Amino acid sequence: MNELALIIEDDEDLASIFAEALRGIGYEVELVADGRVAQERLKNGVPPFLILLDMHLPHVSGGDLLTNIIKKDERLSNTMVIITTADARMGDTYGEMVDFVMIKPISFVQLRDLTARLKPKE
Repeated sequence: MNELALIIEDDEDLASIFAEALRGIGYEVELVADGRVAQERLKNGVPPFLILLDMHLPHVSGGDLLTNIIKKDERLSNTMVIITTADARMGDTYGEMVDFVMIKPISFVQLRDLTARLKPKE
């Protein structure tokens, strides 16, 4: 079974590009576009191998998801987290809590190459 990547991104076009890049290197992909839905998914769903987290989401921010769920839930302790944000200051604020910070705009190739390096060897 392929590793699960959870993309939490409210921009449909970006989410689609991210999903295509991740599927292309063998990840199973799940998309969530709303912070509140992501909150429930993280609390109750199967822990993903990788979370691609937009910081500006409707209803619950990426920062709140990161500090109140992702970093506090033991089930997610081995989950790799990549922040995607257009706000470099936000990347600086949360950078030490995550594995990588990617500043938007993020190209298909950048994401594909980074996540391919992070994928466990089979």
